[in-house]
Amino acid sequence: MTFETISRRGILGVFATTTVAAAPVMANAFGLMRGAGDIRRVRMYSGRTGESIDTVYWVDGKYIRDALNEINVFMRDWRTGEVIGVDPRTIDIAAASHRLLQTNEPYMMLSGYRSPKTNAMLRSRSSGVARNSLHMVGKAADLRLKSRSVSQMYKAAAACQAGGVGKYSRSNFVHMDCGPVRHWGA
Repeated sequence: MTFETISRRGILGVFATTTVAAAPVMANAFGLMRGAGDIRRVRMYSGRTGESIDTVYWVDGKYIRDALNEINVFMRDWRTGEVIGVDPRTIDIAAASHRLLQTNEPYMMLSGYRSPKTNAMLRSRSSGVARNSLHMVGKAADLRLKSRSVSQMYKAAAACQAGGVGKYSRSNFVHMDCGPVRHWGA
């Protein structure tokens, strides 16, 4: 059976048999995260800066401040060097999706935080960049995996029912954010 034939109900069934650890925020939306166990880990690299991150950022129901600070620096606007606090819920969605995809390959992060200046520049070049992008407030990430298709990543992120998920097949990435639950690019 391939990932694409697994239903959301099947995914939830698998997680229902695991230990439950409640998330401190968005408890209803992070049903899949509750099944993720007592440790949450994020693995990413940036093709833009050559940097990588592999860190546990949540243990026993608590975020680890030093790990979140490391994530904030990693996900900075690489064009301007500006760093802000990335919303940990965005990382939770990426981590839960990664777990569903059952791969050890780190995400390639194409875009994390974007300063308003960077967002305006990108918007002037592409109609696909939102004027009020959640990237500008540290609530979004554009991610890619070599070992999984955009469709597989999109389905995993959408199964989390925890934020916005955009499928960008031509550009080979998936947008994940912790805003309202919505989907586009299907």
